[in-house]
Amino acid sequence: MEIISEKDFKDKIAKGVVVIDFFANWCGPCRMLAPVLEDVKQTLGDKIEIFKVDVDEDENLAREFGIMSIPALFIFVDGELKEKSVGLCSKSDLLGKLQAYL
Repeated sequence: MEIISEKDFKDKIAKGVVVIDFFANWCGPCRMLAPVLEDVKQTLGDKIEIFKVDVDEDENLAREFGIMSIPALFIFVDGELKEKSVGLCSKSDLLGKLQAYL
């Protein structure tokens, strides 16, 4: 999954359904969430995009979105924040959340 930076962020979320995973390399739950995100991407294919933001590398973005705990998933539709969740979630939970926007 592509890690994006602050300079690419607005362009990446501008069109379609986009999931942003705020994470850190040292975070155990973040590593556990990675295969879930890959499964979701495989299931939904081109209907969604999933990008990662490293909170240690992009502290400004983390601060802008009020990230206090990770992993944190943000769902954007055409650039507008629609939903967010903090902590681990299952594939079925994430698919359920995304279904409303597809």
